[in-house]
Amino acid sequence: MGEPEKILDDMGMTQKDREETKEEKQAQNDEVREYGQLTMGHRIHLITIIGEVEGHECLPSNSKTTKYEHILPQLAAIEDSREIEGVLVLLNTVGGDVEAGLAIAEMIASLSKPTVSLVLGGSHSIGIPIAVSTDYSFIVETGTMVIHPVRMNGTVIGAPQTYDYFRQMQDRILGFIAGHCSAKRERLEELMLDTGMLTKDLGSILVGRQAVEEGLIDQVGGISDAIEKLHGMI
Repeated sequence: MGEPEKILDDMGMTQKDREETKEEKQAQNDEVREYGQLTMGHRIHLITIIGEVEGHECLPSNSKTTKYEHILPQLAAIEDSREIEGVLVLLNTVGGDVEAGLAIAEMIASLSKPTVSLVLGGSHSIGIPIAVSTDYSFIVETGTMVIHPVRMNGTVIGAPQTYDYFRQMQDRILGFIAGHCSAKRERLEELMLDTGMLTKDLGSILVGRQAVEEGLIDQVGGISDAIEKLHGMI
């Protein structure tokens, strides 16, 4: 018999191998718990966009949030990695901070690695640019997407410059969406300003196949379709 770490178990693993595997699994669990991310088999990195996209101000601790300061460094690391070959983005978000959401969307769109998104539950408001920023996008049958004008909380100065700023922000969002999906900008603006669908608000709700028919999303499908597509692109 050799040293304890050299003794093989039924799986052909040494004590040292088992400890390293346990540490790797623990690190993956911590990454999922803290950041909603993990590197899957076959060199695919998973990123989840859930709850509300948090911007420069911290949201309450009892809110589900996606922190852009977690996502952006990870996307930069993915681009620089020789091991990761593709990115899968899962979305179930109510939207959130416009600047943070556009920053995430721009980062995903600029990756050289193949990217696929899957809308589960919903991808509303600023979640739409993130959903369309990938090379190919899916939505489940019951998934929803809500497109509406920019809204702002807190004190708003009632001056022409305020409305100009709102318009500029909406133009940025519409321009990005139209540039990364097959929907026309004019149609997107119609959906954004629809008065007949949302109570006490402007905008439109697109469910599953409607999002595909409008050109926002490429295909209706689930997780198996998304992973199969990503493998094919890789």
